[in-house]
Amino acid sequence: MMRNSRAGLTFVVCASALLSTSCLARRRVITRQGNSQPVVLLTADKASLLNRIAEQYESIRSLNATVDMVPAVGSVNKGKITEYKDVRAFILFRKPADIHLIGLYPVVRNKAFDMVSDGKGFRLYVPSQNRFLLGENEIVTPSPNKLENLRPSVFLQALLIQPLDKATENAVLEDFTDEDNAAYIVQILRKNAAGELVLARNVWFERVALHIVRQQIFDPAGAIVMDVRYSTWQNFNGVPFPGKIDINRPKDEYGIVMTLIKVEINQPIGDDKFVLEQPEGTERRILGVGAGPAGPKPAAQLE
Repeated sequence: MMRNSRAGLTFVVCASALLSTSCLARRRVITRQGNSQPVVLLTADKASLLNRIAEQYESIRSLNATVDMVPAVGSVNKGKITEYKDVRAFILFRKPADIHLIGLYPVVRNKAFDMVSDGKGFRLYVPSQNRFLLGENEIVTPSPNKLENLRPSVFLQALLIQPLDKATENAVLEDFTDEDNAAYIVQILRKNAAGELVLARNVWFERVALHIVRQQIFDPAGAIVMDVRYSTWQNFNGVPFPGKIDINRPKDEYGIVMTLIKVEINQPIGDDKFVLEQPEGTERRILGVGAGPAGPKPAAQLE
C-alpha cells in the first residue's frame, strides 16, 4: 500500500516538473493567413449565417461594374491551365436576371464581345468574326472550344449567392477550424428524384470578419460544377461586395478571375441597356439548341 502511494506521489511530482519547466515545452502561436499576429475568431450559428446569405442577396438590386477579367482554360485535374491576357469588361446587372457584358481587347480596347441575357436565353455579338450568336443559358451540346461554353448564368451565380430555398432545401453547418483553417461551411442539401438528400452547394465563411470567401456548386453525383472564391471585400454605395471573384468550372475546363475596378450598386438601369440587336451584315448562328427531327444540332465553334 505504501509502495503504491509513493508511486502516485512520484508521478504527480514528475508531471508537475514537466509542466512547469519551460525548456521542456514548445509554445505555438496560431496565426491566420494574411495576419502576422494572433486574431480573434468570431462565432456564429447556422441561422445567423443563413441570414447573412439572404441579406447579401437582398441588398443588391442592380450592379454596374468595370472589371479586369483574366480567362483561363484547362484543369487542375489534368495538370495544365493556360491563362489569357486580361480583358477589360463592363457588367450591367438588374434583378431578377437581366445581365449585359461587354468585353474589350487588351491594349487596343476594341470590342471583343457584346452579350445580353434575360436569364433564359442570350444574344452574343463577336465583331472579329462578324457573327451574331443566339442560344439558351443551359448548354445542351458542349463546344470543344471551352470558352464558348461560357454562359451569362455563370456570372449570375457567381455575383449573387442564392439564399436557402426553405421549400426545397435544408442546411447543416460545419465548423472547419484547426491550426491552419478558420471557417464555417454552410452545406445546402436538396432532395433528388429518388427522395434522397444530396449536396447542392457549400457556402464558406471565414471566421475573422464572417465574410463569404467561397461558394461550391455540385452536380447530383457530388462533383463540383463551379467553385467561386471571394476576397477583398469592400463597401460600394453602402453595400458590402467582394473586390475580387475567382470563378473555376472544373468540368467545363475553364475559369475567369474578375478584379473590380469600379462598382455602382443599386443605381437605376434602364431597359434599353439590356437590348442587343443583330448588326447589319453579320452572320446569324444558333448555339446548342435542343433536339429536332434530325437530332441535336451541334454548337457553333468560334474559330
